[in-house]
Amino acid sequence: MPQKILVIGASGLIGSAVADALEARGHRVIRASRSTGEHVDIRDADSIAALLQRVGPMDAVVSAVGSVPFKPVSELTLEDFRAGFDDKTLGQISVATIAASHLRDGGSVTVTTGILDGRPVPTGAAASVANGALNAYVRAAAPYLPRGLRINAISPNVLLEAPGYHASFPGFTPVAAADVARAYVDVIEGDETGTVISV
Repeated sequence: MPQKILVIGASGLIGSAVADALEARGHRVIRASRSTGEHVDIRDADSIAALLQRVGPMDAVVSAVGSVPFKPVSELTLEDFRAGFDDKTLGQISVATIAASHLRDGGSVTVTTGILDGRPVPTGAAASVANGALNAYVRAAAPYLPRGLRINAISPNVLLEAPGYHASFPGFTPVAAADVARAYVDVIEGDETGTVISV
């Protein structure tokens, strides 16, 4: 059955691939980002709330956003860790928390973490922390969401289409954005909750 789905971060590689894949499946997709489509800044709870108020009740919300600094661990400061945590982790937790009151019964939230939670790289400590905390939130929140709501995380590898990041992921085999997008479609159309899907 077609769903009404909000994709936050739809101007990015993953978000645009997810939005395209969902539309190809017949879903109604509303695209949002900081730069195109419906405007939202996930670092600002009021911005998230205003977006959800504008677009109305949803069947699903996808958050494919969040940035973290990449530096050697000896150069990372507490401010670097805080910046990554505030943006990628708390920003997406804000999306999930605020979206819950705008989702129809049985609706879902899918957030985006990343492979560095379980596989470190020389410059990825801040990303590992942000991803790991968000994965923990998904597992901890899922059993207690009301009205049959679901939450899952997609944890992608470095993207084939993002060669500028390949040097930071030595020994990793990049994955295509379309393959990552299929994982989002699967959890949105499925019935899992509290899962972290690695792609």
